[in-house]
Amino acid sequence: MGLVAPDFLELRSKNVVVMGAANKKSVAWITAMTLEEAGARVIHIVQDEAKRSEIGALIDQKRGLHGGASGVFVCDVESQEQIDAVAKDVGEKHGPIHGFVHSIAFANYSEGMKPFHETSREDFLQAVNISAFSLVALSKAFKPHFDENASVVTIGISTTRMAAENYGYMAPIKAALHSSVVFLAKSFAADTKMRFNAVCPGLLKTSASAGIPGYADSYLFAEQATLRKQAVSTQEVANAVAFMLSPRSSGMNAQEVVLDAGMGTNYFDKAIIEKLR
Repeated sequence: MGLVAPDFLELRSKNVVVMGAANKKSVAWITAMTLEEAGARVIHIVQDEAKRSEIGALIDQKRGLHGGASGVFVCDVESQEQIDAVAKDVGEKHGPIHGFVHSIAFANYSEGMKPFHETSREDFLQAVNISAFSLVALSKAFKPHFDENASVVTIGISTTRMAAENYGYMAPIKAALHSSVVFLAKSFAADTKMRFNAVCPGLLKTSASAGIPGYADSYLFAEQATLRKQAVSTQEVANAVAFMLSPRSSGMNAQEVVLDAGMGTNYFDKAIIEKLR
């Protein structure tokens, strides 16, 4: 009789919602695959019907079956009606929900990069709504369907104190997201044992990041600034998210878990300084 692999993360048969998968390179998709490897039941929520078809095709490819899209839910987080509807639908079909991954971000770069002070009100408020307030709205809508000990993890960034010009106004938006994690943790503590945390990676090589003007140069520089001279991988982020969802991280709440391979400690790296001579 073969040995059964130990369930170290204690995620086997747990119901985990993953919101934000866009393609096979996205943090949300790789996180979902990591969770499934740990034995979790993953429920996908995506932005629109196009993403539903794309993620459904990936599910079919992975499982060798057909009809994967039928199990993928759709929600535009700019619509409170859709948020309420998807929470009710997912909760009734797959509850209780033991884990929730919030991997959503949007900024309008259609007019190119502008100085921060030229950010339009419309662009800023839309980005806050989609990238930060959506966590609050989704948490409220899913609250009746969460397990008492559920864990919610959002994807932040390694620092909101670095004014990277080509990141535009998204750092203040992520700062709002990080702060929301703390206040949600406190608010939900009134009548649950739920946890809210943020996993905050450095620069990643994803399809979404490719849309940021000048991102490739920043990515290459950031990679050289890490202590290991190797950028953080999406898989490393997914591993951290899985841990933060699991009961193994039960003592961690209202935290920002930074994954930057030591970049934040290495501003005066000798190899980088020598290139300036």
